[in-house]
Amino acid sequence: MHDAAFAADPHQVYDRLRAHGPAGPVELAPGVDATLVVGHETALRVLQNSTLFARDARRWKALNEGRIALDHPVLPMMAYRPNCLFTDGAVHLRLRKAVTDSLARLNITRIRRDVEPLADYLIDQFSERGRADLLNDYAKLLPLLLFNKLFGCPADIGDTLTSAMSAIFDGKDALRANEELTACLMELIALKRRRPGDDVTSWLIQHPAGLTDEELKDQLVMLMGAGVEPERNLIGNALLLLLSPDTSGRDSGMLIEEAIDHVLWNQTPIANYATHYPVQDVDLGGVVAQANTPVVISFAAANSDPALAEARRMHSKGAHLAWGAGPHACPAKDPAQVIAVTAIEKILNALPDLTLAVHEKELEWRPGPFHRALVSLPVAFSPTPATRMVSALQNRTVTAAAEQPLPTVPVAAARQEPARKKGFWSSFLDIFRV
Repeated sequence: MHDAAFAADPHQVYDRLRAHGPAGPVELAPGVDATLVVGHETALRVLQNSTLFARDARRWKALNEGRIALDHPVLPMMAYRPNCLFTDGAVHLRLRKAVTDSLARLNITRIRRDVEPLADYLIDQFSERGRADLLNDYAKLLPLLLFNKLFGCPADIGDTLTSAMSAIFDGKDALRANEELTACLMELIALKRRRPGDDVTSWLIQHPAGLTDEELKDQLVMLMGAGVEPERNLIGNALLLLLSPDTSGRDSGMLIEEAIDHVLWNQTPIANYATHYPVQDVDLGGVVAQANTPVVISFAAANSDPALAEARRMHSKGAHLAWGAGPHACPAKDPAQVIAVTAIEKILNALPDLTLAVHEKELEWRPGPFHRALVSLPVAFSPTPATRMVSALQNRTVTAAAEQPLPTVPVAAARQEPARKKGFWSSFLDIFRV
């Protein structure tokens, strides 16, 4: 599940496994074996039975026996962290309540308000060129910057957070990136303990669950990991569908919400994840998953299970597993969809003649066992002035920034490419004081 052939057509692997049963053996990455669940009913059985199928990766037999190198690229996605994803029982309930209660304080109006200026800023970076890579210039950066805003990051911490998370997702020097990520989040937590704000980090700190600094750090990592990579792929895959002449998404009058739902069913952004560790040997439809070995749920394969043909045809939102199921189901389903809809609305309205710059068959899918992600999404459009941030600032009468006058921003400032020594977050803050 880690080569170019799998990336190009993962369903050939899913179908081959399904021919023998609802689960089967796979190699997630070199030297990393797992059982992949491809049947919808079996996936639900695993996801909903936390007594038999634990999430705590400290059970992972091969890792404990030293058969998985500590610098293996899959570890940032699979190794234990004391967060909602990798805990069970009372510990999981305590951590999850802190997270869900904090996320519940984010209303739809606030999310749209935070996404829109970020979208304007990013579009301004490339709108005068008449060409862009919507994945790496837009869909990848927007959720990273949004989490800086939601976490209440100052400029320097936000730049480090963005670069470290990007490196982890891209599998580049994962150990160093993880160290940088840990350091900047601990700095953010210390800052918010001293000066709390109207942000997720402060709300987690103030929650009655009484999270330690280490627990706080790992909930923030989990929120970034569970929010950034899936969001990037959801936006990118939906834009591909809407721009594709083969599907005629926009031309057929397909709504953005319909495109997103189609992606969740058919190009599931996180295709294979939710690693479980059976507490004893377990028979999964003829394949025995041994105790303390990884059992990975293929959300993508479960969604394409022939047993769901009618639900898939009707695009029944309650049937697909893109958001997971059971006690570890995604707690941020509604915010994630609002972010994607707003981001796509902004780019399509700003650049109405947007078209793919290459034939859809020339696009590459990024190798990796967990995601369904494009390498790039090159587009072309009529060049337009980079003045969106200026307009947004001039028209904005109420902001979450502060009750102080907004700075006057010359057009040239909005057109400037980010300085080499600054990241996107600090460059954004230079223009839009939030």
